[in-house]
Amino acid sequence: MSSTASVPLFQKFKLPNGVEYEQPLGLFINGEFVTGKEGKAFEVVNPSTGNVVGKVHEATAADVDIAVDAAETAFYDGPWSKMSSADRGHLLLKLADLFEENLTILASIEAFDNGKAIQLAKGDIGACIGCLRYYGGWADKIHGKVIETNSGSFNFTKQEPIGVCGQIIPWNFPLLMWAWKIGPAIACGNTVVLKTAEQTPLGGLFAAKLCKEAGFPPGVINILSGFGRTAGAAIASHMKIHKVAFTGSTLVGRQIMKAAAESNLKKVTLELGGKSPNIVFEDADIDRAVEWINFGIYYNAGQCCCAGSRVYVQESIYDKVIEAFRKRAQANVVGNPFDEATFQGAQVSEAQYNRIMSYVELGKKEGAKVEVGGERHGNEGYFIKPTVFSNVTEDMRIMQEEIFGPVCAIAKFKDLDDAISKGNSTTYGLASAVHTGSLSTAMEVANRLRAGTVWVNSYNTLHWALPFGGYGESGIGRELGKEALRNYTQVKTVSINLS
Repeated sequence: MSSTASVPLFQKFKLPNGVEYEQPLGLFINGEFVTGKEGKAFEVVNPSTGNVVGKVHEATAADVDIAVDAAETAFYDGPWSKMSSADRGHLLLKLADLFEENLTILASIEAFDNGKAIQLAKGDIGACIGCLRYYGGWADKIHGKVIETNSGSFNFTKQEPIGVCGQIIPWNFPLLMWAWKIGPAIACGNTVVLKTAEQTPLGGLFAAKLCKEAGFPPGVINILSGFGRTAGAAIASHMKIHKVAFTGSTLVGRQIMKAAAESNLKKVTLELGGKSPNIVFEDADIDRAVEWINFGIYYNAGQCCCAGSRVYVQESIYDKVIEAFRKRAQANVVGNPFDEATFQGAQVSEAQYNRIMSYVELGKKEGAKVEVGGERHGNEGYFIKPTVFSNVTEDMRIMQEEIFGPVCAIAKFKDLDDAISKGNSTTYGLASAVHTGSLSTAMEVANRLRAGTVWVNSYNTLHWALPFGGYGESGIGRELGKEALRNYTQVKTVSINLS
């Protein structure tokens, strides 16, 4: 952390793949990039090398106050307050178009800032575009209902926006989570104060520049770079914010829920951690199942809340799956995110790298067998080889705790009831999968697993039209789909006496 005296509001960046662009570094408040009230800045690190690549301005509680005031003014008094729902939708569609026009730049920023493979980053931006267009289409289709009670009254409900919404997003999918949060909030007519993760601020700031270009009125969308303990805490407890959405760890989710309750009882949605089961029955196509297991855990370097990190294999095919999965994991290309052949890039930070490696050592001490990986990849940056543990038991911490890295634990199960019992033996409930050739088996497992999403013969096939969220300690509420609109509206009942 340092003074902003030497930090400009914009800086020319040239990325490793040759992409050159102007990177905003300031806080985006009331339609402009500005310096922080307290004059602080923090460093941005390239996880592929471990090198500092620049600094951005840091938001503190004082900046949150300024952003909230701008958002409140925009909501109640500015052009946004008088804008039609169709025009709101048009702005989201325009923003999606700008994401599409700048796809290469946005994906390159993600690969540079987060360390993810460029091919996956391009997929993220494609999903951002789809999400923004989806909610752009919803903006003028949010309707109330007429409710019959008796002949002497006319009753109807309205779905009204909540007001100023605080949003706190994680570092694993910086721009995708930006779009997931911005899309439904704006479609419903709210205004937003969004804090990016301190590890990955660059993409959100560039997207803020596109918001201005799209024509959003000042104060509607405000983007802050800052730390959870300061800016994030200020958002969660702010008396003028009436809705807070958070994606991140269960530990921090609890803190946000407490702050929301102790302030103004603001509405809360939480998309939190997971320890998702990936179940393979003996009638599954083994080669196909292994491909999805591989994608389920090593996608985004394992830094995925719904990662299929607990793999359960029916005992009759256990050895075959272990052998096939060992070969498949070793075939993953790990390394330079800007190489189009790379599948697994770097972990996001040194702290995350160290945390994952501590779990690898813990798994060894607990008696699990390392089938492959368990080591650093390369000699710079934060790369970890795809890791597979076998002979894992339910009481091991690597089977129960979210590692959030490219580490997979595999265990046997006997029959369907045993698979369900083990699959549900977690406090989380975000996602799950079943691989089988039997439709009846797939449906029974899907009905009995306690998880917000169940994939059948696939994994991580998310879509902006499908609700996403968890049971238990995996959170409250749903992202995406029509369900997400519930998070950003409130119901008003109007009853007219006709007598």
